[in-house]
Amino acid sequence: MLSLYAEQNPAHTDRARASPRLFGTERACLPPPHPILTMAPGEKIKAKIKKNLPVRGPQAPTIKELMRWYCLNTNTHGCRRIVVSRGRLRRLLWILFTLTAVALIFWQCALLVASFYTVSVSIKVHFQKLDFPAVTICNINPYKYSVVRDLLADLEQETRVALKTLYGFPENTSRRRREAESWNSDWESTRPKFLRLVPLMAFSQDETGEVRDFLTGRKRKFSGRIIHKASDAMHVHGSKEVVGFQLCSNDTSHCALYTFSSGVNAIQEWYKLHYMNIMAQVPLEKKINMSYSAEELLVTCLFDGVSCDARNFTLFHHPMYGNCYTFNNRENETILSTSMGGSEYGLQVILYINEEEYNPFLVSSSGAKVIVHRQDEYPFVEDVGTEIEPAMATSIGMHLTESFKLSEPYSQCTEDGSDVPISNIYNAAYSLQICLHSCFQTKMVEKCGCAQYNQPLPPAANYCNYQQHPNWMYCYYELHQAFVREELGCQAVCREACSFKEWTLTTSLAQWPSVVSEKWLLPVLTWDQGQQIKKKLNKTDLAKLLIFYKDLNQRSIMESPANSIEMLLSNFGGQLGLWMSCSVVCVIEIIEVFFIDSFSIIARHQWQKAKDWWARRHALPGPQGQDNPGLDIDDDLPTFTSALRLPPAPGTQVPGTPPPRYNTLRLERAFSDQLSDTQIPAES
Repeated sequence: MLSLYAEQNPAHTDRARASPRLFGTERACLPPPHPILTMAPGEKIKAKIKKNLPVRGPQAPTIKELMRWYCLNTNTHGCRRIVVSRGRLRRLLWILFTLTAVALIFWQCALLVASFYTVSVSIKVHFQKLDFPAVTICNINPYKYSVVRDLLADLEQETRVALKTLYGFPENTSRRRREAESWNSDWESTRPKFLRLVPLMAFSQDETGEVRDFLTGRKRKFSGRIIHKASDAMHVHGSKEVVGFQLCSNDTSHCALYTFSSGVNAIQEWYKLHYMNIMAQVPLEKKINMSYSAEELLVTCLFDGVSCDARNFTLFHHPMYGNCYTFNNRENETILSTSMGGSEYGLQVILYINEEEYNPFLVSSSGAKVIVHRQDEYPFVEDVGTEIEPAMATSIGMHLTESFKLSEPYSQCTEDGSDVPISNIYNAAYSLQICLHSCFQTKMVEKCGCAQYNQPLPPAANYCNYQQHPNWMYCYYELHQAFVREELGCQAVCREACSFKEWTLTTSLAQWPSVVSEKWLLPVLTWDQGQQIKKKLNKTDLAKLLIFYKDLNQRSIMESPANSIEMLLSNFGGQLGLWMSCSVVCVIEIIEVFFIDSFSIIARHQWQKAKDWWARRHALPGPQGQDNPGLDIDDDLPTFTSALRLPPAPGTQVPGTPPPRYNTLRLERAFSDQLSDTQIPAES
């Protein structure tokens, strides 16, 4: 039929042959053929069907179709209602409800995660035989005054004159001036070194910028900083004049005046600074000999009903308290324990205070200090010690509490201090107090070049003194002010220990000895201590100490994790089921659809765009492809019907359909016998 049409319509046939769109002529001018053109006929039909039918599920062509499929097939409530609801208002409400439920789920889950690292505290009480703690006892007066008097003679002389100057001025003005002039001439001849090094001054709050120097008795200008050591809320007296001392740096360019609300406090602090400087230059062995021995300090000893003596105590020398002695120290022997509660089963000692040997300017009270601590713990006597009064019986009842805290990530505590960037200069177990003191001593060595006298020495360091470190006083006070203001960083670095023992102390006092018993008790004690004490004892020289467990109930405070992974997952499931009736499988489905499938769709689109861009970049240029943008590639080759739809060639006249020529229907000579009436007469 196509050949017949070609014979009868030569113009149309020529037009069709001339078109590369129909018959593939001049293929070099066209892009590569469409993939469908190279398929088999059956495959082309399948491709067309697949292209026209809508694709559902994870293979959806767009994210919109994927989300619609998910909402129609998911088991979570709310999503399906968004798609199937009729009316914009109802659909908007379901969108609002669903988003609110999702927001609540995220909020509740965030709270669960944030509260995961919380602890639960349990308190257990045990009744058992308890180890007795270490007990350190110190006399408040560190060294015998008769022994150290020669070392402190110049300092005491200047201190007495300063006190006379502060409180001994007469009422008469002219007499005050004459005494001041005579006092000045005496000091010029003796050349006092301590008051010249650290001048004592009086500062009047009415006269700003002027101070009165005790050394010269005259007023002078002062332009440095004034630091009040007393609190503004506490006033010892109503006077507006305060007393202090001046400290300057080496080049005297920076000076500070440290004032106190009372002249007594100022004199004691000033004396203490010079005292530490003097004692820092004395060898340790000599200082031990100048202090009290165990036989002098401990008159009698009794533990758990058994007699004890100085051999049960270990020497511990403190820079500011002299010789201290520790009972039940691990270095001495095995740790002692007690099987009963009450004062009869604890430690009972009688201490010899010897108030006559007290330094009048260093300490203003009499008695002893005692501290209860662990065997491996450093005794900070000056910080947490309990004072014992002379002529009194001090009973200290103890309750033991043992605490165990969880370390990171539950808290910031440390197990043994190995993860704290501060070197432990104490020969003891780690504690927060040890860390703070070690940090301050380390900063002192770094900033001032020497160590504070009342603490242990860091490695390769010396105690501060005037001869080697003339600037140490100013540096020490400046560093101490920075430490109080938390500018050194020690408070931020040091952390609390995770496990520790704490003894809660209950103190009670009673007069000892009684009036009726001192008549026989004091002579007996004097006779017992005849070799150590060369005088008759009186009640103010003695003090009695009783330390015992009130009961054997040990309280343990332990922290444990309040949550676990199983509990967290269970809480997650409860929140999902409460707000959206969802399960873990639904969560996996959401992850698959919203992340994996959506990413796949986006990746496919980007890949197809890249392929099209690459094909366009590498296509050969041609006049037809460039000049005819309307050129389209048919999916199939031209057929008879499509050929009839072609427009006529310009300038040609399409002839009409000619009448049929029946001789073309001539049959083959298949039938040899032809009827006569069917034969066609020959044309003439």
